[in-house]
Amino acid sequence: MANSASPEDNIVSISNLSFSRGPRKIFDAVSLEIQRGKVTAIMGPSGTGKTTLLKLIGGQLTPDRGQIHVDGQNVHRLKPRELYELRKRMGMLFQSGALLTDMSVYDNVAFPMREHTHLPESMIRTLVLMKLHAVGLRGARHLMPNELSGGMARRVALARAIALDPLMIMYDEPFTGQDPISKGALVHLIKALNTTLGLTSIIVSHDVQETAAIADYIYVLSGGKIIGQGTPQELQQSDSEWVQQFMHGDADGPVHFHYSAPDYLDDLLASK
Repeated sequence: MANSASPEDNIVSISNLSFSRGPRKIFDAVSLEIQRGKVTAIMGPSGTGKTTLLKLIGGQLTPDRGQIHVDGQNVHRLKPRELYELRKRMGMLFQSGALLTDMSVYDNVAFPMREHTHLPESMIRTLVLMKLHAVGLRGARHLMPNELSGGMARRVALARAIALDPLMIMYDEPFTGQDPISKGALVHLIKALNTTLGLTSIIVSHDVQETAAIADYIYVLSGGKIIGQGTPQELQQSDSEWVQQFMHGDADGPVHFHYSAPDYLDDLLASK
């Protein structure tokens, strides 16, 4: 089922996107839309280009063909200063958290405000405490990154991502390496922040259960194409073998465990 939102409802519009790394085609004429105010997930097996898609949306990479519009602006036709201004409206939660290790929790969250605004320190303090309170870590503001658990570090990174009240947030594998409690907390936070702050969220993930619990719409990528799309309920009922294998984590199916290789016996017996 296609996303039926009107063009003005879409904060990101991708049309006929093609991108390759050397001889390997990552995307082959992919088109999709990210609707304003919604949580949209980009899912698929490892190595399908999910993180690459975020870099293309953010203008870090340039497509071979096709166009990417963010809030009506053609990302790859913007001048450097215009792209810089657009990026300030995009929050990013990196897979590793990417906290600055020599700065406290407080200073990590304050950093974007000090870098991009001329607010007085008294106002920055108020905003930092508000952002940390939103992720449940106001009391941890004095800690250093090496004193945080993995789940806490991810939540601090989320507080930093919303520091400038962005238009949208992109999450790169937010649940990877998290224990069940931390995963549950992040699931709740992402949905709650999206609703209360009026954000648009793009989640790149292969964690089906957690992502499907909060996503309004899901695109499933494989082999450079969109192989399935729809609400979580629609994808669960999809008649596509590719989609069913991914959503249910089946070992057997169209996605093979073995990378393409010559016949095993022939390979073993081949002369060295």
